[in-house]
Amino acid sequence: MGNCMKTTSQVDNSMNTGGTYPSKVTSKTSLSSVTTTSKTNSTRSTFTLPSIKDRSEFSTRTECEILSSSNLKAFLFSDLKNATKNFRPDSLLGEGGFGHVFKGWIDEHTLAPSKPGIGMVVAVKKLKPEGFQGHKEWLTEVNYLGQLHHPNLVKLIGYCTDGDNRLLVYEFMPKGSLENHLFRRGAEPLSWAIRLKVAIGAAKGLSFLHHAENQVIYRDFKASNILLDSEFNAKLSDFGLAKAGPTGDRTHVSTQVMGTHGYAAPEYIATGRLSAKADIYSFGVVLLELLTGRRALDKSKPGIEQNLVDWAKPHLRDKRRLYRVMDTKLGGQYPKKGAHAIANLALQCICNDAKMRPQMSEVLEELELLQEPKNDSASPYVDTQRTSNVDTRRTSNTVPKSPMRGQPSPRRTLGKTASPLPAYRTAQVH
Repeated sequence: MGNCMKTTSQVDNSMNTGGTYPSKVTSKTSLSSVTTTSKTNSTRSTFTLPSIKDRSEFSTRTECEILSSSNLKAFLFSDLKNATKNFRPDSLLGEGGFGHVFKGWIDEHTLAPSKPGIGMVVAVKKLKPEGFQGHKEWLTEVNYLGQLHHPNLVKLIGYCTDGDNRLLVYEFMPKGSLENHLFRRGAEPLSWAIRLKVAIGAAKGLSFLHHAENQVIYRDFKASNILLDSEFNAKLSDFGLAKAGPTGDRTHVSTQVMGTHGYAAPEYIATGRLSAKADIYSFGVVLLELLTGRRALDKSKPGIEQNLVDWAKPHLRDKRRLYRVMDTKLGGQYPKKGAHAIANLALQCICNDAKMRPQMSEVLEELELLQEPKNDSASPYVDTQRTSNVDTRRTSNTVPKSPMRGQPSPRRTLGKTASPLPAYRTAQVH
């Protein structure tokens, strides 16, 4: 299929099972931890650690083997040029360090390029020629998404490997990325119900990867890699950093540390030891983004507020303080018990001790329980205006009424000269 060139490129493939485009502000540039050329807060980064040979890569496939065994369509570069109107700027969907993503049209049955408005809409990712690492990530996506199929994973339709050109063709996701909906200026705020739906969809995708017969560690779970269809169903995209999980009695795989600042698990950054629990940590960070409406890492914030985990963590355990970190764009319209449950779940996911973090199947189960009507209706919505004044002096019209208010009071027999003070104190106690 396609141009199967002789190459030394290999990816780990200890699996036998079976689109993606980031937001316009997502960068995929590989960086060091000391210097940065990132223009965004969701930048894929290479942390400064010694290169470690990945001992888990006991089973590898060459590029020829991957492309020849794939069930994907091998596109010609000229076909994708026609499908995207020659990659014109008005077809641009997104851009980043990896390259650009364009909107294109192909025939639903033959997959041949078609005119705009006719056939099936697709997202075409055109990678920049950035050497071995870029090509390796491209090949990793073909390897995994060519075999993995699930409703909460973006569908890869095909690829192109004409000459130096490396492209991928995905299903089109009309609602774009979760990152855009949460952080883009002017975006319509997501309701609590939609946020919960997105979290559940993403959890299903991650659970599928973790609990497959041959485990896959996603390694780059973040808001910009969660894409949404027209019904706000979440699908995971961008498998360039995906890794085969440990096998046998191994607890981790050792690899070069790559990921995104703010989302990467602390033990993985420190040791290069990767397990599925690193994905759980990243999922917890995204839960915090859904709760707070803040980015995982935001250099425009002061001091401790720059790191979402550090800033939010002290508030998550205390029900009385949680409202201080809730997203104001929710307008107070969220179930109090549901918010507390999500906060507690996020706290478990971002636990510094990886062994104490829950499994993805457990996280999914907890989230689905929150979506049940009986749990949602039993939880009153929070009035943030009233809650925010909890520490201020209450005026007389905010004093709760006594349950005895409607009963005859013996004080009324005292006449007009009786003091109203005792009645006020009685109400205040209640």
